Amino acid sequence: MKITDLKLTILEDPDSTGFSLKLVEVPNLHRLQYTHVGAPGAGKTRQAFLRVMTDEDIEGICTTMMSKESFEVLKNQVIGADPFHREYLYQKLHKGTRWVYQPYGWFGDFDNCLWDITGKAAGLPVYALIGRVRERFPVYLTGGDMTLEGYLEHIETGRKKWGITAYKFHSYKGGKADIPILKTVRREMGPDYVLINDPVCSYSLREAIEIGHLMEELDFVWLEEPFHEQKMHHYQELCRELIIPVMANEMLMHDIGLSTQWLIHGATDRLRANARNGTSQVLRMAHFAEMYDTNVELNGPGGLFGLIHCHLGCCIDNTDYYELSGGELRPAGLRWGMVNGPEIVGGFMTPPYAPGWGAEWDRDRFNSLIVEEY
Repeated sequence: MKITDLKLTILEDPDSTGFSLKLVEVPNLHRLQYTHVGAPGAGKTRQAFLRVMTDEDIEGICTTMMSKESFEVLKNQVIGADPFHREYLYQKLHKGTRWVYQPYGWFGDFDNCLWDITGKAAGLPVYALIGRVRERFPVYLTGGDMTLEGYLEHIETGRKKWGITAYKFHSYKGGKADIPILKTVRREMGPDYVLINDPVCSYSLREAIEIGHLMEELDFVWLEEPFHEQKMHHYQELCRELIIPVMANEMLMHDIGLSTQWLIHGATDRLRANARNGTSQVLRMAHFAEMYDTNVELNGPGGLFGLIHCHLGCCIDNTDYYELSGGELRPAGLRWGMVNGPEIVGGFMTPPYAPGWGAEWDRDRFNSLIVEEY
């Protein structure tokens, strides 16, 4: 089998309005700190897809954030290659990253397309190619910065609607404001409900130590990204100080080399990963973390509106949860013509038994939304 063509297909929702982010200063802190709020954006909402065609009419497809410029670089490297030679292509593109002036992890969606092609050719789901360790993947719910009442309402929605029994805070108010929220939610939810805290770089080192010890008392699972990852020496100090695991590499997770160095040097206790940087890279990071007797935790949907991370979560032993941000996954896929996004039942998600990633498409819907193709 040979790769005959690649396409970067851009879809646009004609009924949407543009969305952007606006930086705002966080009040009531003794330092200059910013967060973001939603803001109107220009144009309509778009979604890009990478498609890899072969001479045997098997196509791999994945959502992508790849630019047109990166797409052209990728296309020049892989046309004519055998899509089954996935490891060769990974090594070529990873080791060649510096020489084509791309960021690390840049070809991840192409790697996901190769897994899709291999599964379709074999008539097997990707989870069967990798090897399944569990039948279904547990889910935690998360959202944006809220009041105490907002968190409790969101938690209750997740429990009633999807049976979810785990929640991750995103709070940008600083450590002092978070203390009563964490204490009250633990008291309201009881000792068995799973809680995680991600202040998204809004703590100082002192606050992270203070809140980390409080989280230990309240039996939280991990503390995520309390301050900027580049402060490696502070993360080393924090990891030495706390018993609760610290996860520090979200903004570095595209770079497997940097991320693993953070773990080697004691600047993170768990690794963050996202399959938009490639399934092959995520599996490497999982095995590397396993050698350190720790976890890799998957960030967001990871491609195909949750489908890719749903597969990987069922294949990686040392990962705890799928991260559900906001609400249901299936409507996100339906918007662009993917009709079988993962459903959450009883707090778990299960990948479809179908070849490749198992995505099913309403091709009329998909094709009707195409506005550009390269």
